[in-house]
This record gives sequence, C-alpha cells and structure tokens, in this order.
Amino acid sequence: MRILHTSDWHLGRSLHRADLRPAQEGFLDHLVDVVRSEKVDVVLVAGDVYDRAVPPVDAVTMCEEALHRLHAAGARVVLISGNHDSARRLGFGSKLLDLAGVHLRTSAADIASPVLVEDRDGPVAVYGIPYLEPAAVRSCDGFGGAAGHAGVLAEAVARIRSDWQARGIGRRVVVSHSWVTGGAVCESERDISLGGAGLVPSALFGDFGYVALGHLHGRQVIGDGIRYSGSPLPYSFSEAGHVKGSWLVEMPASGPVRAELVPAPVHRRLRVLTGTLASLLTSPAYAGYEHDFVSVVLTDPARPEGAMDALRARFPHVLVLSYQPDGVAEDGRDYRARVAGRDDLGIAAEFVRHVRGTPATIAEEKLLAEAFGAVACADGDDC
Repeated sequence: MRILHTSDWHLGRSLHRADLRPAQEGFLDHLVDVVRSEKVDVVLVAGDVYDRAVPPVDAVTMCEEALHRLHAAGARVVLISGNHDSARRLGFGSKLLDLAGVHLRTSAADIASPVLVEDRDGPVAVYGIPYLEPAAVRSCDGFGGAAGHAGVLAEAVARIRSDWQARGIGRRVVVSHSWVTGGAVCESERDISLGGAGLVPSALFGDFGYVALGHLHGRQVIGDGIRYSGSPLPYSFSEAGHVKGSWLVEMPASGPVRAELVPAPVHRRLRVLTGTLASLLTSPAYAGYEHDFVSVVLTDPARPEGAMDALRARFPHVLVLSYQPDGVAEDGRDYRARVAGRDDLGIAAEFVRHVRGTPATIAEEKLLAEAFGAVACADGDDC
C-alpha cells in the first residue's frame, strides 16, 4: 500500500499580506503529479485544510479542484478537519463524497468508522480523528468525562481499537490533528494548549502501523511510524530553515512501514537579513536573496529614514522590517519608568530617542516646544 501523507495546507492564508495563492496552487499541482508518478493508493490530509473557519471563495474552489484531481489521478483521499477549519462546513456532503472515494472525517461520531482501502495484500483500515476541542465534544456520547485533549484522544483511540479488534484487520492507519509530546512548534501555529493541557502522549498511538499527524508546521518524526508532514509552505519566518514536503509511505503486508520525504516545490525562499541599511543595499553578498521573501533587521546606530522604500528597490519582496541598533545598551525599565517625572517636552524628546535611537536635536526640541505652546494657546492658557 502506497500512502501520501500531507497536512496543514492553510488555503487562503497570506504571509505578511503577500499573496500565497500561486504557491499553494503549485503545491497542489505537485501533489497530483506525485500521486500519478508514484502510483499512490491513498492520500491523507491531516487537517487545517483552510486557514480559517469561513475561508474565501477562491480557497474553497482550490480545495474542490485539488480533491477532484487527486481522485482522478487514482488515489482515495482521507481528509480530516483541523483547529483552523469549521468541521461542520468542511464536512458538508461527506456521505455523498464517500461514494466517490473522497472521505471527509470531521465529526466525533465517525471516528470509529474506518475507510477500508484494498490492495493485493488485503485491506488497510484508515481511521480519521479530526481536531477534537474538549468543550465542543463534551456533549457527544462517551466524551463527557474526558479531561483535556489527552482524555478526548484516549477515548477516540479506545473506540478505534474496539472497532479494529472486531474487524480483525492487521494493517491500521490513523490520521490525527493534535499536538503530540515531543513535537517542535513554530510561530505560525495557533496554540491548542493551555499550560500543556493540549499535549497528548505518543504512546497513545502504539497500536497503529502508521500515524499521520497534522497541526505542527515542521516536518518531524515523533516515533516509529508516527510522523508530522508539516505544512507545505512556510507560513512564518520561524520556518525559514524548514525543508517542506510530504511523506511517501510504503505499508507492506507485515512488518514496519517505510517512509521517505517527497520535497515540495519552493515558490520563494524565506530569508532573515541583518545589517546596516548601507551594507544591505550595496553588498554583493546579498545578491542571491533579491527574489526571496525577506525579513530585515537593521543595526544602524540611528533609525534610517525611508528604509523600507530603499530596501524594496533591491529586495522587492521584503515583508518585515525591525530595528536592533548595534552597540546601544538596552534600558531594562519600562516606558513609564523612563519618562517618570518629566514634563511634556521631556516625554516627547524621550519618545523621539526611543523610536529613532538618537536624541532629539536642538532644532527638534525647539519645534516640539513651539508645538506644545500652540496647543496651550488653543486651550486658552496664557501665551
């Protein structure tokens, strides 16, 4: 059995307002090509298909076309909802789609209803565990006493275990959108934990031949047969060093599964560049980054004027600009403490220093004093 494990498409998402639709379309084209070239039997999509509960129309169209093309390429598709998705909206028409070979698992009620996929070695039972918010499933039969994500997942796995034992199927796969202990997080993930309550132990999934996880955006191996595929695109600059892709899994008739990375196409690399404005604009060392998505950290002693416009001339896809001047000691006090006891002019001058990195000049202090004087006159004070 050949399985392609992917997750966290986040269709409809942008990167600091940069349009990622062409990149997402390119990845979905790539998935279809892999299904054809590798003769994939089933594609697993482990949640967060969309970036928000009510996705934009073009994202819905993109998803619909992708599912149709994956099925037309010869694969069954098993897709679960994640914490970014609306389970009810994503699951609309699921019973009809089951008949077509596209299987949406978005409800706690369907957890123990496997998708049975046959090959020459017999059946593989694929179980889908959508993201289960403990408060939302409390009203479902059997989930009322479950505490936190770990308790809810334990109940879900117990139901699945009862089902496969009754069926007597030896090859078992589970798709789950959850945060398993040992997984490394990124800045772009929406937290599903509270004080660690969202974590679930990997031992919970010990009875399965393969566990296809979603939610964490970094591709990683948690244990034997337990993997996150990660997101197909970097959705924050914390993911700049990731190699994105999917897992191509071979599940034999018996014995351990084999998995290899299928790298995703790179639409545009992410780079974090640090230096003075002059060096970033003139140094040939940065020539290779001119077509990348760029986050810049300026180290000039004083904040340069018009820095973003200047940077865009060389790096047209610069998205983030921050300022960390070299050689300037950080004042550990909060802003209120730094301006305590100062008059209005002193507070304004401190603000100029805080924002720009250098004190206000004599001319600037004079201009500020004139502005405060004009305000006082307007309020009827003595001029």
